[in-house]
Amino acid sequence: MTLTVKQQKFVSAYVESGNATKAALDAGYSKRTARTVGSQNLAKLDIKSAIADRMKQIEDAKIAKADEVLRYLTTVLRGEATESVNVGTSDGVVTIDDNPPTIKDRMAAGKELLKRYPDSDELLEAQVRRAKAEADIAEARAADATDDDQDGGVTIVDDIPDTDDTDTTPAED
Repeated sequence: MTLTVKQQKFVSAYVESGNATKAALDAGYSKRTARTVGSQNLAKLDIKSAIADRMKQIEDAKIAKADEVLRYLTTVLRGEATESVNVGTSDGVVTIDDNPPTIKDRMAAGKELLKRYPDSDELLEAQVRRAKAEADIAEARAADATDDDQDGGVTIVDDIPDTDDTDTTPAED
């Protein structure tokens, strides 16, 4: 079902403000009925769907996708990205345009890229071995804790020497 002109205006205004009453007023509904109409419009499936579609369009346009991030990191790594830098001098602040990324910035971009594309199988294998070892340690600790619980949590330590302190011979005067 297609939306009326007022409903389309309502959708646009609601996406912008997030307020159903204000959106109804902006769409041309009367002040007396704006609150009710706004609430009713939000309950209509075709209007809800139009709002969801519009929100998805906005989200898609504003949020960077993984390939965009990877392209940007690559431009930084290659020194192609530039920025404006303000530098204080005795004459005041001077802005330097088209300043290339520093070595530190390029290294950080390289590290971020390598996290996504591990170049070395050895590195990946080492990370897997480490994760397995940590899991084994956690499992052993859990088993040890379970064993302690089965004993009632009591550990008996016999630290008394095995000597016979009960001497029955009379003391000499």
